[in-house]
This record gives sequence, structure tokens and C-alpha cells, in this order.
Amino acid sequence: MELLVVHPAIKAFMCGSLSGTCSTLLFQPLDLVKTRLQTLQTGVQPGSGRVGMVSVLLSVVRTERLLGLWKGVSPSFVRTIPGVGIYFSTYYSLKQHFLQDRRPGAAEAVLLGGGARTVAGVVMLPVTVVKTRFECGRYSYGSVIGALRSVCQTEGPAALFSGLMATLLRDVPFSGIYVMFYSQTKASLPKEISTSPVAPVANFSCGVLAGVLASLITQPADVVKTHVQVNPQLKTAEAIRYIYMEYGLQGFFRGAVPRSLRRTMMAAMAWTVYEQMMARIGLKS
Repeated sequence: MELLVVHPAIKAFMCGSLSGTCSTLLFQPLDLVKTRLQTLQTGVQPGSGRVGMVSVLLSVVRTERLLGLWKGVSPSFVRTIPGVGIYFSTYYSLKQHFLQDRRPGAAEAVLLGGGARTVAGVVMLPVTVVKTRFECGRYSYGSVIGALRSVCQTEGPAALFSGLMATLLRDVPFSGIYVMFYSQTKASLPKEISTSPVAPVANFSCGVLAGVLASLITQPADVVKTHVQVNPQLKTAEAIRYIYMEYGLQGFFRGAVPRSLRRTMMAAMAWTVYEQMMARIGLKS
């Protein structure tokens, strides 16, 4: 009963956090494989996503055992539980303030998704940096707190915000494009499906379609972001030049398959769980 009297934005935060927790636990191995693919040295593994994804997956299992695929899950949780909560509570607050209960148009959906992601991305960037370093295998941090302390002591607090521009260039367009495609495809569903017991499945399918399109469009920015956060001495422009010189244009799409799978499934699951939970507590998402 106490949940029913808290502020709607807090309810949205709690629903978002739970949905993000479920999706992160399930799809963390794909994020680790994506990060390893993007940070492989030139002489170690040619940049073929078709070969690289399978070989990296098998290599991790051989050298770090099966649980090695969940390396970095602690910082992922530290980032996701508050991060997805902040995203959905910001999204809900912006939607209620500007649109009330009206369905957003295409441009409005882009602005809502992008605005919510900007807030969540900036707040959670330090944990994102630590998570990326955990997954890449080049750093031997013992814990999230220890990693944060080590980065501050050896590189300065500014290093915790390395890759800010690349992160925003990746996440803000992704979220805006995703929300636009998701809301528009949902709106095109027949009313009989939207109000039937299979509505969650239909919504999930809309989320998968939106996630694939948004992931492919923003993949180059994700590769640049990973390189900047793993190599903090690189600036965004330098990282772009380095990737192009080392791998060519295809280098900007390294890790596209595991990232598309992960981002698509995580976003689709997070939105489906979030909307179902919001409906259960009597709020329109």
C-alpha cells in the first residue's frame, strides 16, 4: 500500500530499475563480447564481426570459464539499476509535463527519448567508464569502488567522464530513434491486439524492430566511445582517426552483431516490463 502513495516519478523510477536489472542480468555476456571485439588489437584478431564474435565468445569461456561472460556485471548493475530508473522517471516526468496523457508524435518522441537519455547518461557516465574497463580485460580492478578510486588517483576525476561526447552522440540518438520507432509501431497496432492478453508480446516485437534500427544507426559512435574510455589519452576526433586508419570503415561496425542483439533485447525487455509494471500500479506509461 505504501507504493501507492509515493510520487508517480518515484514509481516510474522503481519500475524502470527493476526492468533494467532483469535485462542486464540476461544480456551481460553480449555486452562483454561487444567490448572485447571493439578493443582487440590489430595483430590479434582481424575485424571480421562474423568470425570475431564466435572466437571471442569461445576464448572467454576457455580462459575465464563460463562465468567470465558475466565479468563486469557488478558495474553494469551499479549503472543500470539507478540509470534505467533515472531514464524512465525522467521520461515519465517530461511526458507528463509537456504532453500530459497525449500520445507523442514522431518528433516529440525523439525529444522525449533523447532528453531522458541525456540526463541518465551524464549522471551515470563514471560507472559506465568503469564498466567498460572491467569488460575489456586490460585492467585488473577488484571492485567498482576500487576502480573508481584507482581512476581518480592515477588519472584524475576527469577520466571518469572520458568519452562523454561519444557517449551522448551514441546514446541520445539511440534513445530518441528508439522511442520514435517504438511509439509509432505501437500506435499502428490494431486496437484488438493492444487490448488483448498478447499485448506484451506485440509490444516486445515493436521494441525489437525499433532496437535493431536504432542500434545500426548509432553503432559507429559506440565503437568510438569504447576506444575513448579504454584509452583515456585519446580524444574523440583522435579515436575516429585511429579506428579508420587501423581498421578502415568496417572498423566502425566492429561488435555490431552482439551490440545489436544486446541493445535490442535489453531495450525491448526493459520497455515491456516497465509498461506492464506501470499498468499494474495504475499509471499510464
